[in-house]
Amino acid sequence: MINKYNSIENEELQLSALGPIMFQDNLFKIAWRGRWLIAASVVICLGIAFGYLLKATPIFTSMSRIYVEQSGPRIIQQAEGVMTQSKNYLYTQAELLKSTPILASALEKPGVKQMEIFRKVDNPIVFLKKKGLDVSVGKKDDIISISNDSPEPAEAAKLVNAVIDSYVTYHSTQKRTTSAEVLKILQKEKEKRDIEFMDKLKTMMEFKKDNIALAFENRNSNIILDRLSSLSEAVTQAQLQTIEAKSIYEITQSMVSDPTKLKQLVQAERARGIYITGQNESSRLKAELDKLELQLTDLTHRLTTDHPAARAMQQKIDQVKDQIAEMDNQFAEAQLAVARQQYLACKERETEVSAYFMEQRQKAIDMNEQLAQYTILQSGWEQTKKLCDILDDRIKELNITEDVGALNISILEVARPAGNPSKPQKARIMAMALVFGLMLGGGLALLRDWMDQKLRSPEEINAVLGIPVLGSVPLMSRKQSICDRGQKVLLESDSPAAEAYRSIRTAVFFSVPNGRAKTVLVTSPAASDGKTTLVSNLAITMAQAGQKTLILDADLRKPMQHEIFGVDCDSGLTDVLASKASLKDAIHSTPVKNLDILTTGPDVPNPSEMLNSTAFTRTLAELAANYDRVIIDSPPVMPVTDARIIAALCNVTVLVLRAEESTRKASQQARDGLLSVGAQLLGAVVNEVSKRNGQYGYYAGYGYGHYGRSRNENKTAKTYSEKTSSES
Repeated sequence: MINKYNSIENEELQLSALGPIMFQDNLFKIAWRGRWLIAASVVICLGIAFGYLLKATPIFTSMSRIYVEQSGPRIIQQAEGVMTQSKNYLYTQAELLKSTPILASALEKPGVKQMEIFRKVDNPIVFLKKKGLDVSVGKKDDIISISNDSPEPAEAAKLVNAVIDSYVTYHSTQKRTTSAEVLKILQKEKEKRDIEFMDKLKTMMEFKKDNIALAFENRNSNIILDRLSSLSEAVTQAQLQTIEAKSIYEITQSMVSDPTKLKQLVQAERARGIYITGQNESSRLKAELDKLELQLTDLTHRLTTDHPAARAMQQKIDQVKDQIAEMDNQFAEAQLAVARQQYLACKERETEVSAYFMEQRQKAIDMNEQLAQYTILQSGWEQTKKLCDILDDRIKELNITEDVGALNISILEVARPAGNPSKPQKARIMAMALVFGLMLGGGLALLRDWMDQKLRSPEEINAVLGIPVLGSVPLMSRKQSICDRGQKVLLESDSPAAEAYRSIRTAVFFSVPNGRAKTVLVTSPAASDGKTTLVSNLAITMAQAGQKTLILDADLRKPMQHEIFGVDCDSGLTDVLASKASLKDAIHSTPVKNLDILTTGPDVPNPSEMLNSTAFTRTLAELAANYDRVIIDSPPVMPVTDARIIAALCNVTVLVLRAEESTRKASQQARDGLLSVGAQLLGAVVNEVSKRNGQYGYYAGYGYGHYGRSRNENKTAKTYSEKTSSES
C-alpha cells in the first residue's frame, strides 16, 4: 500500500528540489494564460512604431574627421612636444569648433545661411551649438569627428565642410611666427639669470673664505668629521680596555690569598704579557721540596721520627715550604701591583681620549652649521648655473624662421552627402517596439496573475496549501439537475466524471491505512465549490466498492443530499440529536447497494450549538461503529464554524476547491481554520475543471469505452434516475 503520510523533512526536500522547475513552469503558464494580452501588447507597440516610421522625416548624417597635431613653442628643450598628447587640448579644440567665431565665420560663407534648416531658426549660432552640430573626440585615438544631421543630405555635408574651413582659416590667421620675440625674451631672461649667477657665486666664495675649515671639505669627505669618527672609535676602545683592566684588577685582589688560582689566572692572561712570572724559581723549590719529602719518607722507614737525622730532614722541609710561601706572597703582590698599574693607565687614557673627542665634537658641530649654510648657497648657485646653461643652449638652437604654437590640421575625411538616412533606424525601432511589447505584455500578464488570486494548478495548490491534490472532477453541464450531477457515477458510469470520482475514491483508500478513516468530512472554503456533488458521488463509488457507506448531511443551513437522492427530509439528524427519533428510524436506504443516507431533518435555530453537542459526538461514534465509511457533507468553512466543529471529530477531512474560482487567500484561511481545531487534512479535490484546461491533469476522454459494463446496468441506472426525478 502506498503511504502518503511521508515525513515533513522528505516533503520539504522534494519541494526544494522541484522549486526551480515549478517556478519556470508557473511562469510559462502565466505567459500562456496571458498570451492574448502579450500578443495584443506586441501588436500595439509594433503598430505605434510602424506609424512613427511612416510619419517620421528621414534624417541624413554627414561627417568629417580631422587630426589636430600641436607643435608646441619649444622655449625649453625638455618641454618639447608635451601638448601634442594632451587630451584636454583636444577637447579644447572640439569646443573651439563650436565656438561663436568659428560658427559665425562658417555662416558667412555663400549659401550657408540660406539653408533649409535655418529657415525657421531665429539664431543659427545657438541652434548649431545645441542641436545642429555634433563634435566629439575619439576615445581610442586623437581624431576629432564633426557631424551634422539634416533632412537635406547636401546641406548637411556643406555645413560641416564650411565649419572645417572656418576652423582652419581661424588657426591660419591666429598662428604666430614670432621667433624673434621669443629670442628677445630668452636673451632678457639670460641676462637676468647671469647677474643672479654671479651674485650667488660671490656670496658662496666669501662665505667659504670666512670659514677656513671648509677649504678641507669636499663632496666625499670632511677632515674634521673623519677625525671625529676615528676619535669616537678610540674612545670606545679605551672604555672597553678600562673595563677589562678593572675587572682583572678586582679578580687579582680576590685571588691574593689563593696562590693556586692566581697562578691559573696568570697562565690565562700570559698572552697579554702584563704579569711577572716566577715560574723557574718556584719550580726549583717545589722540586727540592718533593725530593726532601721522599728522603724523609725513606728515613722514617729505617729510623724513628725522633731520630736526629729525621728531625734535621724535617727542618729542611719546613725551610723550603717557608721559602715557597714567601715567594707566593711576593708573586701575588707583584701581580696585584701590575694589575692596578694597568687599570690606572687605561683609565687615564680613557679620560684623555674622551676629552679630546668632546673637543673635536664641538668643532664638528660648528663645522656642520657652516657646512649646511654653505650647502644651501652652493645648491642655489648650481640651480642658477643649470638654468643659465639651458637658456644659453636654447638661444643657440632657436631658428628665426621657426613657427611657435602652430597647429598641423589634417582633414582625414571630407563630409559628403549621405546616400541613406541615418534616422530613424527602422530595424532598431521595430526591435525595440517588439521587446517593449513583450515586456509590457509580460508585465501586464504578471500583474493580472498577481491580482488574480485564483488557484490554477495542482502544483500551485500543493505549494500554497501544503496538501496533496487527490484528484480533479471535470466540468458538468449546468443544465443538468442537481440529481443528475449528484448521481453522475450511477447514471453515467462510463463518463469521464465518473472515472474521476473513482480515482478520488482510490486516492482516499490508499492515503490512509485501512480502518483509520471511517469518518470523512467533505467541505470547501466557500459555497458553490461542488462539495455536495462530491459527497454523493464519492459515497456511491465507495458503496460500489463493497464498503458499507453512509452519507451524513450535516449542512443544517442549506441541505442538498435529500434532493439528490429524493428522500424525505422531515426526519433526520436534528431529530436524533433532539432525541425525537432514533438513529435507526432516521436513516434512509437508497437503491444503491451498501449505501444509506442520514438527512439533516427539520431546520433548527442553532446549528453550531447542536453540532458542538455531546449528542452529535455520540451519534457520530455510533455511525462509525456501524459503517465502514461515513461521508459527511457540511457547510463551507469560511462563512460559519460548523465545518470546523465537525472536522475536529472526524478522522480525515477533504477540502473541495473550484477550478478557476477558489482563491489563494480563501483557501489558506480555510486550511488554517481546519488545522486550528486539529483536523487531519487528507488533501484537496479540484472541482469543475474545464476540458480545455489541462493544468489539473484532466483531458477530454480516456479512450477506454464503458469499462466492460453491460447495457442492463446502464438501463437500470437510467430507470433509477427517472424514478427519483419523478418522486422529487
